[in-house]
Amino acid sequence: MVNDYAGYTAKKKLIILLLFGTTLIMGVYAISTGSSGLTMGKVVSTLLGQGDPAAKAVILNIRLPRILAGLLAGAGLSVAGCVMQNTLRNPLASPFTLGISQAAAFGAALAIVTLGAGKVQNSIADAVLINNPYLVTTSAFAWAMIATLVILLLAKFRGITPEAMVLAGVALGSLFGAGTTIVQYFAPDVQVAAVVFWTFGDLGRASWNEVIIMTVVVSLSIAYFLMRRWDYNALDSGEESALGLGVNVDRIRLGGMFIASLITAVLVSFLGIIGFIGLVGPHMMRRIIGGDHRYLIPASVLAGSLLLLISDTLARTIMAPVVLPVGAITAFMGAPLFLYLLARGYQKK
Repeated sequence: MVNDYAGYTAKKKLIILLLFGTTLIMGVYAISTGSSGLTMGKVVSTLLGQGDPAAKAVILNIRLPRILAGLLAGAGLSVAGCVMQNTLRNPLASPFTLGISQAAAFGAALAIVTLGAGKVQNSIADAVLINNPYLVTTSAFAWAMIATLVILLLAKFRGITPEAMVLAGVALGSLFGAGTTIVQYFAPDVQVAAVVFWTFGDLGRASWNEVIIMTVVVSLSIAYFLMRRWDYNALDSGEESALGLGVNVDRIRLGGMFIASLITAVLVSFLGIIGFIGLVGPHMMRRIIGGDHRYLIPASVLAGSLLLLISDTLARTIMAPVVLPVGAITAFMGAPLFLYLLARGYQKK
């Protein structure tokens, strides 16, 4: 029995280790990919402090912030989706499908257009420059929390089904999308184009300042989720069972959704809307590694990072020199899985 359990846990740890190694290799490859003629060997030597000045300038000032932003955004969105699916007991839950990303985007657009937190640039690579990231993040978080509270109130007091919860998320996404449209309607023409461009989702706009903020938020959030891993395992067996085991279900649910909304707000305010990573990453890992959150949470973190790095590399290379919005690539990847899960849910009925 002991040997069987040791083998069971060793297999999961090996999968997580392989994911970590694959993500690391993909990160180095993503840094080397582009028009600068960098090789993976040159990237590694530069990161170790032995590269030439030209390579250092490209890697440290342009490529590395983008790749780190992809790692952090993928990890944050994926772990947020993992926790949302657990606390709401809804396999289709994620920041994007529940309308939380759209709510955060509305708050960020409101701060950029009406509160003077952003200004328009002439650069194609970055149409909007965030000159007050704290104001944008605060506004995005406030509106993301409004959407989160609506979802929680519907789940608690109306007892809606998982399918109806997704429909509520679609309604919220439509509502906040309309709000963003109204904000754009009263903005100058150039600023409208800038905000539309900003909502596409792009890792290239992240600087070291944004990377530092995202690192703090995502790292602390993952640490919190790992501390609550046993509570999430108890919730998997149902609310009554969790209550019987001494879990404060309401506090765990509210805390999980609060932290997940914070992650979403920060990432959307800096990078725009990047959809479906929070849906695809946890589902892939749940099928491979199982539902034990001791392993599912770190596996989801790594899977989200890997998926977003792959998506961004495709966005930069598939139509080079044109760089596509990474949000479009993740939507192509996530939409079929979303439809499959939705169809499978209705077939079970």
